Amino acid sequence: MIKHDWTREEIAEIYAMPLLDLIYRAATVHRNNHDAQEVQVCKLLSIKTGGCPEDCAYCPQAARYHTEVETEALMKYSEVMSKALKAKEAGATRFCMGAAWREVRDNAHFDRVLEMVKGINSLEMEVCCTLGMLSETQAQKLKEAGLFAYNHNIDSSRDFYKEVISTRTYDDRLQTIDNVRNAGISVCCGGIIGMGEKTTDRVDMILTLATMPEHPESVPVNALVSVDGTPLEKQKRVPVWDMVRTIAAARITMPKAMVRLSAGRSQMSNMEQMMCFMAGANSIFAGDKLLTTPNPDWNDDAAMFELLGLKKRPAFKDMETPKVEGIVNSDVLI
Repeated sequence: MIKHDWTREEIAEIYAMPLLDLIYRAATVHRNNHDAQEVQVCKLLSIKTGGCPEDCAYCPQAARYHTEVETEALMKYSEVMSKALKAKEAGATRFCMGAAWREVRDNAHFDRVLEMVKGINSLEMEVCCTLGMLSETQAQKLKEAGLFAYNHNIDSSRDFYKEVISTRTYDDRLQTIDNVRNAGISVCCGGIIGMGEKTTDRVDMILTLATMPEHPESVPVNALVSVDGTPLEKQKRVPVWDMVRTIAAARITMPKAMVRLSAGRSQMSNMEQMMCFMAGANSIFAGDKLLTTPNPDWNDDAAMFELLGLKKRPAFKDMETPKVEGIVNSDVLI
């Protein structure tokens, strides 16, 4: 049963369950709603890197911080298509493009992204973008270009959010999510743990997601990867059990969602990742980089899949592959 009227007390009780009981409950919900051996493999590519005007304390792409990330202009269409083809050949079924923008602007760069979406859609891969804030009209343009999903994380609870970000409000994020949903695009929305938040903040983050009018189709759960030069550079690695609890609570409260074991996997052993899969995670990002932070490479993940008996989830499972009219505009390919 899909429930949208979760209370803070209910989610707090779930999060605080004895760990083995929590994993068992989450695994049961997972098996009742998904193929437990099936994990979606996604590729996330930074198509425009660095120089972001925001002040997200965890992000090495913020222009105001002194990190080793070098600013790079928006990639060419041909470069992105080459990366997408390689990702598909390696087994990825969803291709996600991230741009270090505060918000989408109606200009030639956005036109180029629209063509990228059309091109990747033609490969019969699920196309996802994370480009910052966008309007209803821009969301509709992305939908018409064939965008399958849009990622826009809430990051944490409403209360803790303002401790990490001041250049964009929590309501700004929720408005973009509404714009995406209203355009008929699948919502990808989750958060980050390990930024110094309390357990109550994690509970409140899940509460926000689980009480949305429609649960996000995809819920990424990220462990902070602390980067030198950012305000959170001194944060210690979050215990894997906190990841397991957060994933399990997300799985129980949002049974149909794809729960994505996202940032932080490079610091996890196969055993630790296995516990996250048991708790209900059924998607990962593959490739040696997750935007700008380290990530396990394709070969490591292939070995883990074989060890754990996992199989790759096909694109558009139980759905029709979206067809987009029109041909690519050669004027925006450079």
